[in-house]
Amino acid sequence: QVQLVESGGGTVQDGGSLRLSCVISGLSGSRYCMAWFRQRPGEEREGVATIDNEGWNIHHGDFVQGRFTISKNTAGSEVYLQMNALKTEDNGIYYCAARPREFATDCRFSVQYTYWGQGTQVTVSS
Repeated sequence: QVQLVESGGGTVQDGGSLRLSCVISGLSGSRYCMAWFRQRPGEEREGVATIDNEGWNIHHGDFVQGRFTISKNTAGSEVYLQMNALKTEDNGIYYCAARPREFATDCRFSVQYTYWGQGTQVTVSS
């Protein structure tokens, strides 16, 4: 059984930082993608960042503008999202997600992710 458990959300002031973590267990296969998505109030879910288990296929959404960085641990069992210069428009629930990756393909947001965490709330106050 695949499980993803996020942590690290909370409340910070405008301009502050947070580091989200996600522990992934039960994934089989040698290639998989890991990603962070978010859902802001009244908005559809959107992709934040992706990385694969080998540390490649790193991509950040356009709105990130250098403020967020995705990374992973050596084993590929944990994925992180360092968020700096947070803005009130970053408020939302942040989800960790994962899916198997076919050989020679990337981790684009548009391909559906199979496994999801429960989400962690990020609140940025002005």
